[in-house]
Amino acid sequence: MKKIETIIKPFKLDEVREALSEIGVNGLTVTEVKGFGRQKGHTELYRGSEYIVDFLPKIKIELIVADSLLETAMDAIIRSARTGKIGDGKIFVFPVEQVVRIRTGETGEEAV
Repeated sequence: MKKIETIIKPFKLDEVREALSEIGVNGLTVTEVKGFGRQKGHTELYRGSEYIVDFLPKIKIELIVADSLLETAMDAIIRSARTGKIGDGKIFVFPVEQVVRIRTGETGEEAV
């Protein structure tokens, strides 16, 4: 099993969720986060004063998938989150050694 963490633009959340749902991903966790990458934030004008916004609002999605679904899930995320502009986000993949569903005690892929 693999854990996918992806950072995307906030307005792409529904598209990514729908794309993952279509391929059979049953559950995910969404967190509102702030950060920056190569773009290093941007400047904005507020009441005539210019100021720098270092941390941009982003969405972090976390999900666990079977190894056989990894490439499909990554493709779905890329396809649905891409705008072609800077700041589209990143995907990180981590190995998952064990999963336990607390309510039933199920383990492994059955718990996902």
